[in-house]
Amino acid sequence: MAPWLQVLLLLGLLPAAAPASSKPRAAGAQAWELASPELREPVRFALEMYNRGRAAGTRAALEAVRGRVRRAGRGSLYSLKATLVEPPCNDPTVCQLPVSKKTLLCSFEVLDELGKHMLLRRDCGPVDTKSTDDKNETFSSFLPLLNKDPLPQDFSVKMASIFKDFVTTYNRTYDSKEEASWRMSVFANNMVRAQKIQALDRGTAQYGVTKFSDLTEEEFRTIYLNPLLKDAPGRNMRLAQPITTVPPPQWDWRNKGAVTDVKDQGMCGSCWAFSVTGNVEGQWFLKRGTLLSLSEQELLDCDKTDKACLGGLPSNAYSAIRNLGGLETEDDYSYRGRLQTCSFSAEKAKVYINDSVELSKNEQKLAAWLAKNGPISVAINAFGMQSLAHRPRCAARSATPFWAIKNSWGTDWGEEGYYYLHRGSGACGVNIMASSAVID
Repeated sequence: MAPWLQVLLLLGLLPAAAPASSKPRAAGAQAWELASPELREPVRFALEMYNRGRAAGTRAALEAVRGRVRRAGRGSLYSLKATLVEPPCNDPTVCQLPVSKKTLLCSFEVLDELGKHMLLRRDCGPVDTKSTDDKNETFSSFLPLLNKDPLPQDFSVKMASIFKDFVTTYNRTYDSKEEASWRMSVFANNMVRAQKIQALDRGTAQYGVTKFSDLTEEEFRTIYLNPLLKDAPGRNMRLAQPITTVPPPQWDWRNKGAVTDVKDQGMCGSCWAFSVTGNVEGQWFLKRGTLLSLSEQELLDCDKTDKACLGGLPSNAYSAIRNLGGLETEDDYSYRGRLQTCSFSAEKAKVYINDSVELSKNEQKLAAWLAKNGPISVAINAFGMQSLAHRPRCAARSATPFWAIKNSWGTDWGEEGYYYLHRGSGACGVNIMASSAVID
């Protein structure tokens, strides 16, 4: 499956790399008892998936369960620990010898998006499986999950040490030893994957440990990226009048006062809202001379075409801003990272837009438009972004041209929240979905 897309703010042209200058669990994560109505449906679904294809009389039954839920707008991610009991096998046509009933301990992750369930992980084993407190033995039991390339003999020792540093740095806590072991195996897989991406990278980016390193690819895509972009074209926008002049060799709107501080979308696929507000912030500054931090939460709550934390499109967001009558500031309509009831007040709107435009897919023309007209909204393929650590300072001596891109994953990701992408080769599809608001 192709990686989902991330919508970001394009704000500069750099002839070389720019100088270098948490926890992914929702604060509302909760523990649930079996009797909780909220837990029953995802548990039922997980058990149904486990028993799929099994004949009557051989299906497992639920004995006990515990778990938690992470909110993501109109979606929820359930992490479940369940004890299942498989019935004994006494049928001579199926079993050569009578087999007593078997008790299993299973870990499930179930995603619920608007009532539709998806099983992201199923891991079951005998309930009497022993775990060890020795970090090397614990980690080595997960080595089969890694790719089958030869690994150094001290790989597990080094990886356990790196994982321990990760847990400390990002203040991670896990509900059980089993979850901690599972997360360490995910972490190790991500480190191996980061090494492969590093080998493919032709720039100066560094891939490795990030605050997302204990998430599976599926979790990362589901919680942080924008699935709507891969399916929906959004509203049609008119093409912008092209700029015929040659773009300058470098340009950075951060140095011109047109860019607000890096923000953090949290566990919510709301990058589309942050990209659009970043664009409007820059456009308003250029037209009115005032830089305001604008409300993404207004778009999550009041843009009824898009899907809040489950994804959205810039073209729809521009239309929503026009129909609503403007955007409030971040101070007046603060970010919550989840869908709420729309509470937009036209009296509090500080910024408006008149139109929106689609920009050229030619990167030379795109660069010229940016230098003259301000930061623009773009969508890029998110391949490798989960593992993107930073760009080294020494890369500033490189003559490679780059786009300077503002992301919305906080300042503890990338290079203090920014991303630098090769300019001129259509890298990651940066030129495919470029757009801007228009303010008269």
